Amino acid sequence: MSQKPHKRVRKVVFPVAGLGTRFLPATKVIPKEMLTVVDKPVIQYAVEEAIEAGIEHFVFVTGRGKVAIEDHFDLAFELESTLKTRGKNAELEILKSTRPLFGAASFVRQQEPLGLGHAVWCARDIIGDEPFALALPDMLIKGVPGCLAQMIETYNNHGGNVIAVEEVPHEHVNRYGVVALDKQFDDRTHSITAMVEKPKIEDAPSDLIISGRYILQPEIFSKLAEQKPGAGGEIQLTDSMIELLTDQNFFAYRFDGKTYDCGDKIGYLAANVAYALDRPDIGPKFRPVLDQLIK
Repeated sequence: MSQKPHKRVRKVVFPVAGLGTRFLPATKVIPKEMLTVVDKPVIQYAVEEAIEAGIEHFVFVTGRGKVAIEDHFDLAFELESTLKTRGKNAELEILKSTRPLFGAASFVRQQEPLGLGHAVWCARDIIGDEPFALALPDMLIKGVPGCLAQMIETYNNHGGNVIAVEEVPHEHVNRYGVVALDKQFDDRTHSITAMVEKPKIEDAPSDLIISGRYILQPEIFSKLAEQKPGAGGEIQLTDSMIELLTDQNFFAYRFDGKTYDCGDKIGYLAANVAYALDRPDIGPKFRPVLDQLIK
């Protein structure tokens, strides 16, 4: 396989155009990515994970009704001015810390819900001819360092395309994209020989699933442009990655961390509990309350 010298990963794509129907009526007017885990929107955790990894530019692929996401990452002049006047410096610093640098955030519309692959393709002109990270905000990954920082270290060592994977019970593999592995490079990194979207349980090549974090080369855009609709009548990212696999190296990285699927009500509730317990300002007070509720 041909392998170009790898460039630094500077940009990340966040697909945030989904309707969030599983959380109705809460998501009737509030984007699902703005639902809070403790006191931060879910999307904020993903952005902070990217910042920790050294990402410089944030590309949000949005849809109708997602203006709140743009406003969240914008300057709230009236609010910040009021906080400053009232001497609420701690709160002011919290707001400032959530805001990307001027010009570091871009927003592009996905006019139709045509799938994850189509959402990624919508970011093509902003990404250009660069490798980029892709993070699905619904998949909240709790780890130190964050998942993207771990992956970029692997990318810096190996180049190519890097996919975060995690092990699931074998009876659940038919719910996900599953990878087949070949050469092992270290405890957490293998080369990928195949990817299968939602295989039959008996046909799954492993128990390792694709889990919402990617580092991809820009050649994925040409594959997506030609990709025919797959499962659910949508443009599937996995299908285009399978096409690119014949031309470029793909690596599976078993990240160190815990995933909470915040697109699912149980996963979302579990994330709130886990993050609250881990907060030094909340955890000690919350734990006895939680214990009492469980009793």
